[in-house]
Amino acid sequence: MQQQLRKVFVTRRIPQEGLRVLSQAAICDIKQWNSDEPIPRAELLKGAAGAHGLLCLLSDKVDKEVLDAAGPDLKVISTLSVGFDHLALEDIKRRGIRVGYTPDVLTDATAELSVALLLATSRRLPEAVQEVKNGGWRSWAPEWMCGHGLSESTIGIIGLGRIGQAIGRRLKPFGVRRFLYSGRQPRPECAAELQAEHVPLDKLAEESDFVIVSCSLNPETEGICNKHFFSKMKTTAVFVNTSRGAVVNQEDLYQALASSQIAAAGLDVTVPEPLPMDHALLTLKNCVILPHIGSATYATRNTMSVLAANNLLAGLRGEPMPSELQL
Repeated sequence: MQQQLRKVFVTRRIPQEGLRVLSQAAICDIKQWNSDEPIPRAELLKGAAGAHGLLCLLSDKVDKEVLDAAGPDLKVISTLSVGFDHLALEDIKRRGIRVGYTPDVLTDATAELSVALLLATSRRLPEAVQEVKNGGWRSWAPEWMCGHGLSESTIGIIGLGRIGQAIGRRLKPFGVRRFLYSGRQPRPECAAELQAEHVPLDKLAEESDFVIVSCSLNPETEGICNKHFFSKMKTTAVFVNTSRGAVVNQEDLYQALASSQIAAAGLDVTVPEPLPMDHALLTLKNCVILPHIGSATYATRNTMSVLAANNLLAGLRGEPMPSELQL
């Protein structure tokens, strides 16, 4: 007797390599929200109904309502992301659902983007391009469009995990003098390569010329970059966030930038995403905002989609996942 196909719902258009892996496995009946736009809530609930497996994105809030809509057949959730703050993990664990995610494979791409964003922000590249286009470029002037360089600087990294280490590794050849990092506890095995010093968050803010946020979002890190934090930073310091938007209090960041309490900020993540066109941060010349493109290389996104598909298939078969979140 032919085995009944497992119903799988894919919440967005993903790279074809991932879909090909699911299709070739021949154990799935695949339904998909075939759009580059986020799936509407009603369609997510409808698509999840009766599913054995769910392949979702960071923008899909998988909460109790979605889990209830899916019902008892849901055995595995595979998220095409390294982050998992969009998943109701306690409910998921209680129901015995396995979760796959895609760490490691986007480390290099996100680290590269973090360095690019830091350089673009500190050297005022978007502002300079705009000056060329709007006629602001006239004659060479000694102090025009000056920014801040990395040579002999102190860099503070909030969250020295895989991505934090990869960022530091790429910045070291620029002649950085000193690396600081903060986190729950010292991580000497991670800090050794950079000879980074574990310090309290306030000290990191006070002594860093560049602050880079690469921590995960959780109750401890939500809103930690706030008015108090920015008040401790140097007036010449540059702030960069490529982790999660909610780590930063954006109103406090706006005030720090608008009052020149800090020199500049570069963000690849915001709350919400996309940021509304009338948001105050978009009025500032000293704030560079990107549309969450940290992992956006063709190779990385393809690899993420294949890993997400393999996680899903392994979960459906009751096999070990290539990358399973331990709940």
